Amino acid sequence: MKYTDAMIQLSIATLLVLNSTQTFAVSHSGMEKCYGIVKAGMNDCETAVSSCASSSTRDRQRDAFIFLPQGDCERIVGGELTSK
Repeated sequence: MKYTDAMIQLSIATLLVLNSTQTFAVSHSGMEKCYGIVKAGMNDCETAVSSCASSSTRDRQRDAFIFLPQGDCERIVGGELTSK
């Protein structure tokens, strides 16, 4: 009985992981990275000097980005589509 319970738990965990991975990929479609406008600690992913989200150390850090709908970054003063 314990083997069956473990297999059920593993199956449920696998489904949850696959679902969350799929949601992450879908949530960024139609989005673009916008560099140079992020407030300190509000970036979406790693930078050249840090390895995780929410780790930018100063406002408007040139290598920190956030995801925005396509076309919005170019409308923001200081927003760049490439890292400097």
